[in-house]
Amino acid sequence: MPLLLAVEETATGGVLNAEIWAIVLISIAAVVAIVARYFKVPFTVLLVVAGLVMAALTEVDVNLSEDLILGVFVPPLIFEATMKLPWRRLRNDLASIVSLAIGGTLIGTFVVGAIVRPFLDVPWPAALAFGALISATDPVAVIALFRSLGVSKRLTTLVEGESLFNDGAAIVVFNLAVAAAAVGAAPFSLGGAVGEFVIVAFGGLAVGGALGYVVSTVVLKNLDDHLVETAITVALAFGSYLVAEEFGLIVGIEGLQLSGILAVVAAGIIVGELGLRNTSPPTRLTLENFWEFLSFTVNSFVFLLIGLRIHVRDLVGQLDAVAVAVIAILLARALVVYGTMLVQNQIRATKYVSTKYQHVLYWGGLRGAVSLALALTLAGSFDSEVASTLELATFGVVLFTLLFQGTTINILIRRLGLGHRSEAVIGQQRYQAVIYSKRAGRRELNRLQQEGMVLPQVWEPLDNLYDEQIRTDRRMLDRHFQRLETSMFLQARSDAINAERSAVLDASRRGLISGEIADEVSGDLAHRLAALEFLRSRLGAAQTIDTEPGMLGEDE
Repeated sequence: MPLLLAVEETATGGVLNAEIWAIVLISIAAVVAIVARYFKVPFTVLLVVAGLVMAALTEVDVNLSEDLILGVFVPPLIFEATMKLPWRRLRNDLASIVSLAIGGTLIGTFVVGAIVRPFLDVPWPAALAFGALISATDPVAVIALFRSLGVSKRLTTLVEGESLFNDGAAIVVFNLAVAAAAVGAAPFSLGGAVGEFVIVAFGGLAVGGALGYVVSTVVLKNLDDHLVETAITVALAFGSYLVAEEFGLIVGIEGLQLSGILAVVAAGIIVGELGLRNTSPPTRLTLENFWEFLSFTVNSFVFLLIGLRIHVRDLVGQLDAVAVAVIAILLARALVVYGTMLVQNQIRATKYVSTKYQHVLYWGGLRGAVSLALALTLAGSFDSEVASTLELATFGVVLFTLLFQGTTINILIRRLGLGHRSEAVIGQQRYQAVIYSKRAGRRELNRLQQEGMVLPQVWEPLDNLYDEQIRTDRRMLDRHFQRLETSMFLQARSDAINAERSAVLDASRRGLISGEIADEVSGDLAHRLAALEFLRSRLGAAQTIDTEPGMLGEDE
């Protein structure tokens, strides 16, 4: 039981003690969830606050190890998130996500390391290790808020996708920095480090993808037993992590260790895209409900234990280190988001990421469990004083991002106009949800009829009823879209003009046209955009419609 390893109240504590703490923590999480729902505050932020209050009122000794967080808590969280993340949406913005995750991790590592090294007086390997561990984002607090505010699916995919991939990237870079600091380590080689990064990262993705494919095509496709299939997905989530981490031992290559986190990411994507399609609707519902509950429970433990582990009194003595670390991560995050997206928008104008989205990406870069887990291992690789300083700096950054950024991100979203769903959008989604559900019901009815589970005289009237209901709802949706046609036209035209502006800037950068001509043409296009925005506001259609990818660009 995880809490056996996590919480040690007394030297003689045992199973009963762990069970008591499990009941206490789950009960607190349930109460916090009710309070968070009532006051519309991020659930995980309140959990951390509850943990801080408990730490101040009690003398509980909380032992959080790297193996506990990364090996027990993180895999189910990542698996559940990737299983729900549609590959189609992820693929559409994969270049931007990978740039933010991998490029951003590397940039953040060196920028943060360069800032903290002189101010905190730590050696380069330790500074780079800190830069890597603090680059792992944890958007759990903001993703739930996105859904409640009606933020577009594309922005949610960008934020969540970056986090899923940069967790693995941050761990790989962290391990490289720690290895470089080891006594007797070979001299640092950039080419060797890049080669090792590629092997560890893509090797982990390959292992997870292979295991996910086997489970999806062999088990989930050929077995219709919701209990067995749920158990198999649990084994896959933890097993893919372990197989990747211990891959060298399995294949007999000493020292070979792949990324377990990225293996879980790949396994979850494969199961979500392929495995769930191969299961029956009742089994799929069981799987989704189980993983949602498990994610809720694990998140509750993680953020409560983070609050219990961080003692504010310890941070008071290291406020200067915390302040330097916070400034460093804010500067690095700005460079990562705005710099990466500037390049991406130039290269891929059709997948333009708006400035509003970039602001949310910047402020939504919260830190959490992965950063904390890696910080706890610093003592085994660096001088105790250096490790203690960087550990407390990590705690301070995690606390700052959760309590300050996590509680103000909703204000930013509303100020930017990204969190309001118009009646037109709500109506469209309502019609689409009804049609989607009825089509799923008809597919299941046809499957039962083909397998001889439903008699023809029962199947035929039900099938006709579904046909009539779907046709009726389809007509209602078509009428709804006719009313939205003008709004969709204006949005499509805005996306096209943005692409034109990007092309003009690209032509100027390549020297194909002069800067004067570029400014003139770009200014004309800016006036057209302003006119379109005015028309959209007059029509009451300022909110972009979420629909199929490629139709409306910005809010895919």
